[in-house]
Amino acid sequence: MSLPSNSVENDPRHDQGGGTATIEREETRQLIEPGDSERFAHYVRKEKIMESAITGEPVIALCGKVWTPGRDPQKFPVCPDCKKIYEGFKPGDDS
Repeated sequence: MSLPSNSVENDPRHDQGGGTATIEREETRQLIEPGDSERFAHYVRKEKIMESAITGEPVIALCGKVWTPGRDPQKFPVCPDCKKIYEGFKPGDDS
């Protein structure tokens, strides 16, 4: 393999009039971070909540979160995914 005839162009030690620049970028963060589902009240059918209270079995929220209820849901904001799914149900739809 041979060097190009004008190897000075590719030599980083040769000043080609370029400079350095600082590229600034805005830091972005996810709005929902891992563990956020623990900070929300989720939608689950009432009979499943009662069943879980008796048997200790976990429940599945509309958003897919699986857990054993034990906290007062009134103390937490509603899960945005559960709310969106719930609002998509038709009136009288018992699915």
